[in-house]
Amino acid sequence: MGRIVVIGAGQAGASLTSKLRALGHEGEIVLIGEEPAPPYQRPPLSKKYLLGEMPLERMYLKAEAAYAEAGIELRTGTHVDAVNTAAKEIHLGDERLSYDQLAFTTGSSVRTLPASIGGDLGNVFTVRTLADVDAMAEAFAKGGHVLIIGGGYIGLEAAAVAAMKGLKTTLIEAADRILQRVAAPETSDYFRDLHKGHGVDLREGTALVRLTGDGVVSGAELADGTTLDIDFAVVGVGIDPCIGLASAAGIHCDNGISVDAHGRTSVEGVWAAGDCASFPYRAERIRLESVPNAIDQAEVVAANMLGAGQDYVAKPWFWSDQYDVKLQIAGLNTGYDSVVVRTGEKGQSNWYYKGDELLAVDAMNDARGYMIGKRLVEAGKSPDKAAIADPASDLKALLKA
Repeated sequence: MGRIVVIGAGQAGASLTSKLRALGHEGEIVLIGEEPAPPYQRPPLSKKYLLGEMPLERMYLKAEAAYAEAGIELRTGTHVDAVNTAAKEIHLGDERLSYDQLAFTTGSSVRTLPASIGGDLGNVFTVRTLADVDAMAEAFAKGGHVLIIGGGYIGLEAAAVAAMKGLKTTLIEAADRILQRVAAPETSDYFRDLHKGHGVDLREGTALVRLTGDGVVSGAELADGTTLDIDFAVVGVGIDPCIGLASAAGIHCDNGISVDAHGRTSVEGVWAAGDCASFPYRAERIRLESVPNAIDQAEVVAANMLGAGQDYVAKPWFWSDQYDVKLQIAGLNTGYDSVVVRTGEKGQSNWYYKGDELLAVDAMNDARGYMIGKRLVEAGKSPDKAAIADPASDLKALLKA
């Protein structure tokens, strides 16, 4: 038995502690979170919660009382100062909390703009926590002109909410195209057309020089020499894994807290799961920023903390909601060299190939394409490209081929 301490009260932390109890662990379980709220869903923050379509209570993964009922000591609003792996204790101010096993589920932190270019001005927001979105809610309610900085999924989702609320919306992306880091040009084209169709002033290849204002942002200077008068700004320029505590404790980190296939770190009795963890996947080491990974990996780690000895086999999938479009992604497109576009009556799917090998699928309002594509990728099957491109072909039949 013994005491298991989990640092990080997000999706992975909640999943790991719940799984420990479900698997019969009878010892103490302590779940520590820096935010004042109990574990909650993050994806709706930039979608339904920001739109006002999801109340706060529905954001919580489960009622706070449920943790105590399960014998999980949930400590919210608690900052961890340090971890001493030699002494097997955690420093919480003057308190020293001992552990028998420890898991990091610290997630990731949002990147911000430097103060030197106006990142510290008022009404400059990021989208990562409940507090972030609550802070920007008033600005969204007032309307006006919003500048979205960054054309990744978070920036695009924020732009969709702003446009749906009737705000004048400008989105800038320093790269040549939106979604350049994560998607094919065909997917970028689809979402560019979608946003422009909803009135978003979308500017690619356009970098920010600085935000301006007297204490509160009121303008923006762009690299192409233009200036904008704005009422507030939303920064969506990526996230970084939270590895500070682990690294300071002498735990090996490499684009996240490095773990083996079981979720073990370089220090005996210390584990990691979720956004913060980098793990072996096929012939490489990756880190996945997704709810499914946080849940699945955390549950495998929980089993392994109790001696199961299971490998974590990732099945990458992601999603994004923008306007009335649901994007569903199956697999990882790293290394693709061609894209097959399949069009349908209501949507479109983009199929990524490396040679003749199917790697991944982006499905826009194409649930069937996503479901079949996900099963094909997981089964290691690669249909003929011509069959995928033909909208009359039966996708389900490809599973039996």
